[in-house]
Amino acid sequence: IYESIKNEDNSVTIELQLNGTTAGNSHPAHIHYNTAVEGGGIALTLGAVDGATGFSTVTVTTLNDSTPITYEALLNFDGYINVHNSSIDLGTLIAQADIGQNVLTGNTRSYTLVAVDVPDINGSITFAERANGEALAIIQLANTPANGLHPAHIHAGSVASAPGAILFTFNEVDGDTGISLTNVSTLDDDTPFGYSDVVNVDGYVNVHLSALDLATLVAQGDIGINGSI
Repeated sequence: IYESIKNEDNSVTIELQLNGTTAGNSHPAHIHYNTAVEGGGIALTLGAVDGATGFSTVTVTTLNDSTPITYEALLNFDGYINVHNSSIDLGTLIAQADIGQNVLTGNTRSYTLVAVDVPDINGSITFAERANGEALAIIQLANTPANGLHPAHIHAGSVASAPGAILFTFNEVDGDTGISLTNVSTLDDDTPFGYSDVVNVDGYVNVHLSALDLATLVAQGDIGINGSI
């Protein structure tokens, strides 16, 4: 749980509460800029999470670079939280969450991705709305081969009218997990493109075998006005 508290002196107290931590451990925590899937530099160092209680607290008036920060600004902050395993193992994350304008509203739209040239690779793509109107795109495929990376795009038109021009490029699908996570805010040409645009787009999704073999499709599906929910 992440909570920010407005104090009478205009400072803000930020508290974290984690379950499942172990006594004797201390877990560094930070607020970073951007969304978790995009990544970004550290904006604010939070109190370390005490393994015995799972609790962290810090009271601040500025970010790490001395920029003033208020309770109201945190409510709309473009950021996310990372909680690390330890000060000597920052690469291992034990908890992560988007905050401020990046939190998910609960509105989602999912579409089926069917196998094309490679049997048994299929799944879905889900778009989740953020508070700022952007979207988190989650591609989930089954039976992808280990160690592969599969490029994926939104194309103009429908599967039936393919091929269509590439409108948006996702982060590649990881063959080890079958998952791709991408923040959706603009098209590849920088045209604004958020959740409301996704669910109304005249488009379809292609997932390709590899960057060297884009002609081989591992999964495909209509989205937006062309897709069935």
